[in-house]
Amino acid sequence: MAGTTQHDHQHLPALLRIPDVRRLTGLSNSAIYRAVQYGTFPRHLKLSERSSAWVEAEIREWITARIAERDNTPRGAA
Repeated sequence: MAGTTQHDHQHLPALLRIPDVRRLTGLSNSAIYRAVQYGTFPRHLKLSERSSAWVEAEIREWITARIAERDNTPRGAA
């Protein structure tokens, strides 16, 4: 990448591979991919034919939204 500096790389979003996404969310591979299909989980990026990654900030936003959803649901509901 001609013309980039180390400073430029500090602004790139971090990418997470599936083991990291599983660790952060507690979801299985199949649950993650199913939720992506249903549109209820952030979409992954294809890095290569057999490799995918998720944007870390999007995964953390998803987790934060689940917590907010829980906190805004009356007890006994759900």
